[in-house]
Amino acid sequence: MRILWVKMGGLWPATTGGRVRSLNTISELARDHQVSVITTHAQGDDPDGLQQQLAGCERVVSIPYAVPKRGSATFAAAVGSSWFSHYPVDLWKWRVGAVRREVRRSLAAGDVDLCVADFLFAATNVPMPARRRAGHVGGVPVLLFEHNVEYLIWQRLAHLETTRWKRALFEMEWRKMRACEAEAITRAALTIAVSDDDRRRLAEMSPGSRVVSIPTGVNTSYFTPRHNTEVPARLVFSGSMDWHPNEDAVCYFAESILPRIRAEVPNVSFTIIGRNPSARVRELTAQPGVAVTGTLDDVRPSIAEGSVYVVPLRAGSGTRIKIFEALAMGKAVVSTTVGAEGLALESGRQFLAADTPHDFAHAVIRLLRDPARRHALGCAGRALVEANYSWATVARQFEVRCEEVVAEHAYVEREAIRGVDLSRAGSPRYRGAGVVAGEQPAVGWSHRHS
Repeated sequence: MRILWVKMGGLWPATTGGRVRSLNTISELARDHQVSVITTHAQGDDPDGLQQQLAGCERVVSIPYAVPKRGSATFAAAVGSSWFSHYPVDLWKWRVGAVRREVRRSLAAGDVDLCVADFLFAATNVPMPARRRAGHVGGVPVLLFEHNVEYLIWQRLAHLETTRWKRALFEMEWRKMRACEAEAITRAALTIAVSDDDRRRLAEMSPGSRVVSIPTGVNTSYFTPRHNTEVPARLVFSGSMDWHPNEDAVCYFAESILPRIRAEVPNVSFTIIGRNPSARVRELTAQPGVAVTGTLDDVRPSIAEGSVYVVPLRAGSGTRIKIFEALAMGKAVVSTTVGAEGLALESGRQFLAADTPHDFAHAVIRLLRDPARRHALGCAGRALVEANYSWATVARQFEVRCEEVVAEHAYVEREAIRGVDLSRAGSPRYRGAGVVAGEQPAVGWSHRHS
């Protein structure tokens, strides 16, 4: 297959869950297919390093673009401009003319079988048809890769917000986001979610559209247990600290949960690992025992120091790669239900679930006092991800879905040439992992650059 992959916000270094998921999927696909990538980069990104990471790709184009940040004049301008459009500001700020032009040039060249819009933000820069029945533009089907249910993040943030004017803005944001998200799903030939929970939500937004799910993966060779490195009573959290749900999570934990733990475990400490911490997050270091690392080239040593890995998320969507990485390192994990949403985990077996400050603190305290229980949870988590969630396994599922879309599109094109009315004759239907078009067999791509 000849695949054009469009991703806003960069890919390297792989400092976010979305980047990790996309980079590993692209790398695996490039082993057997011609993959071209169009992305953006800003300060702190490394486009040259990305070229090296994706050396197996046919072409990697990275366009300089700095997304407007909260509090800046450009962000205020984006907010104002979005008010006069159907776009929420979180999509408006990712509309980049240079990216749209590069995408159109690539599609017009006629050597692309499939275009992947990676995240909803990419879809604003990918030409998509006015009608879902076609599922393509310029002869190229579009696959929407939804790492999150984007509107749900803003809806949850709106429900958590106590300042009235901010809540009103968040309410408007999630409603506009939901409309745009539903439109993109409707226009895509296929939408891939990262959990069954998200698949159901996305399908409900656009009845009749094709929505499937694939699991999240983890590099079990890179994230491995490190023995004798735990710091007593050390709690750790990792994630991109410029993502609002992560900022909310660590502030909520430090303000509402950590004091309850400290009352029972006075020597407890909390390390916040992740890029671009906001001023609000950095201010947490005023509390005793709280450390904020900022960007790290390698997060594993800091995670390894944790006695317990905490995921106190109250908003968000998709699946948290951070949990699988912690489990791969054999860490005992305590998470909210939202934090572990969409992952095939069983509370009490691979992690502990807790949703109130009291319950969360109690779960952490129990683990800090019970090394054997921590070890048992960590071993069970490691065994689960090692057996089921390697990137090669996950990427193969993604590849099969891509093959289905290309095969169906080829069938539709052939029938159109023959003059068959597909509204009466019927279009191909998915059966299992392949596409069945009448008596057509499922398509397989078994050699490089088919």
